Amino acid sequence: MNGPLTGVRVVEFGGLGPAPFASMLLADAGADVVRVDRPGGPGDGGALLRGRPWIGLDLKDGADLATARGLVARADVLLEGFRPGVMERLGLGPESCHAGLVYGRMTGWGQDGPRAHQPGHDINYLALTGALRSIARRGKAPVPPLNLVGDYGGGGMLLAFGVLAALLERGRTGRGQVVDAAMVDGVSLLMTGIWSRAAQGRWPGEPGTNDIDTGAPFYDVYATADGEYMAVGSIEPQFWHRVLDGLGLDPQVVGDQWDRARWPEVKRLVAAAFATRTRSEWTDRFDRVDACVTPVLSMREAAADPHLAARATLVRDADGHPGPAPAPRLSGTPLRTRPTDPAEDVLGRWGVAVGVGAS
Repeated sequence: MNGPLTGVRVVEFGGLGPAPFASMLLADAGADVVRVDRPGGPGDGGALLRGRPWIGLDLKDGADLATARGLVARADVLLEGFRPGVMERLGLGPESCHAGLVYGRMTGWGQDGPRAHQPGHDINYLALTGALRSIARRGKAPVPPLNLVGDYGGGGMLLAFGVLAALLERGRTGRGQVVDAAMVDGVSLLMTGIWSRAAQGRWPGEPGTNDIDTGAPFYDVYATADGEYMAVGSIEPQFWHRVLDGLGLDPQVVGDQWDRARWPEVKRLVAAAFATRTRSEWTDRFDRVDACVTPVLSMREAAADPHLAARATLVRDADGHPGPAPAPRLSGTPLRTRPTDPAEDVLGRWGVAVGVGAS
């Protein structure tokens, strides 16, 4: 069965993190993707490199550069994640490519601005946008949320979205364009809800004192008797009342859910209650009521969770290692992982001869 991007050819110039993630998303959707990497190969990229072959090319070698140009000349999309100016110095910048090419550029700081040529990683982009300082418990240091927000959510997904938007526009006009996907832009975009709360006066306090940053008793994680954790996300009053009932706490003692002055004391009451039973016991209790309370699982436990198993949210690769299944789910042209063809087959299928550029 073909995917929604069947027939779309993508050349990915090898990098780390967000650009390969965007390539993986396009490959899962059926695009014909080939990754151009150093002659030594990409190393162990796991699921991040699934669904596409790689070809080792030294872009400082004339013959290899000609092969790369041959691929670009036949591509619909080019993806790269280098600092501004690198591709131009190789003679592979947007101005050197055909007019119908969608040219996806993934950087941390963007193609312009005072920091455009500085190095950085996920944590740096979160730091500058206000996101990192907002992820902290009261009076504690900020906690980097792995590299999910900058590299993957605000980076790779933003790039994939931009590429798809540009492909739709090309379908109307025949013209390609440059997609400048910067992680500082993407992280800021993901902070839309928090910026909105702040504008409405609903984010008044320091980090760790607000409604969804562990400040409120109804939105936090609590330790259980066996040293595990339960997650409570009971924002709506009906859910919060069921939490109190499940914990055996008197609503009259707890008081108004939105009385911020009471939040620290209520959190202590809730924590003490959760500490009386194991995670398994609390899971069994709250699975039977609608209260927005769930166990906090490890990655290993998640791989065996009944709900994730029923949806096949995680799939196993050829070596038996679990990893994320393609998403989202399309009813007519489902996304799926695809076998990786040898690079030589791709060159032949694309009509590119080794050492020969665009004809």
